[in-house]
Amino acid sequence: MQIATMLDSFIGYFAAAAARIFGIDRSQYPKTGGQPFEGEISKKHRK
Repeated sequence: MQIATMLDSFIGYFAAAAARIFGIDRSQYPKTGGQPFEGEISKKHRK
């Protein structure tokens, strides 16, 4: 009986992790996209 309980908790642990990894993204970050470069290129990297 104890083995069944341990196996159930083991499977539940990995199922919860898989659901977190492959689940729907619930973050509320704004979608900003790429940002343009507004600085100066150093002389070392110019061609």
